[in-house]
Amino acid sequence: MKDLKDFNIPFIGLKLGSHLFEHQIDNTFFEAFNFDEYFDAAISVKIDFVKKTTLLEIDMHVKGTVNVPCDTTNVSFDQEIDGTLHLVVKFGPEYNDDNEDILILPYEEYQLNIAQYIYELIVLSVPSKRIHPKVLDGTMQSVALDKLNELQITTEKTVEDTETDPRWDKLKNLITEKKT
Repeated sequence: MKDLKDFNIPFIGLKLGSHLFEHQIDNTFFEAFNFDEYFDAAISVKIDFVKKTTLLEIDMHVKGTVNVPCDTTNVSFDQEIDGTLHLVVKFGPEYNDDNEDILILPYEEYQLNIAQYIYELIVLSVPSKRIHPKVLDGTMQSVALDKLNELQITTEKTVEDTETDPRWDKLKNLITEKKT
């Protein structure tokens, strides 16, 4: 994680109060995490870092685009993302990140690397089902869409419409005869 030194916040030297940090994220950031699901990324990250006497408060906001393949047509497009994360950092005898909203750092810690939190915020801000905007508005022409439309079931059969095997009908009669 040598490429992620830029995301260290040395909070020991900061004065009490609010501090603003900004980062621009591209694909090199995701390469550090061995994540290659995005073809291209252009994301701005704004971090409002509030240092208090006994704790730290971090508000992160990510906004931008990631280039991803459409789940329906496999055509790549720029997916807009927008996400926020609020994190409270407290100090204790040992590191603990069991709670998703509270991070406990050891007392002797002097800096915090926020790269993992930025990475998770970006990945979770991208929708799990990615559909190209032209597919949604019906203007996209694609071989995959044509094939999906061709294979689409147009009429639904109900249980009453389908014919059953006469042997099963006899068995159903046995059950109803038993009840009467």
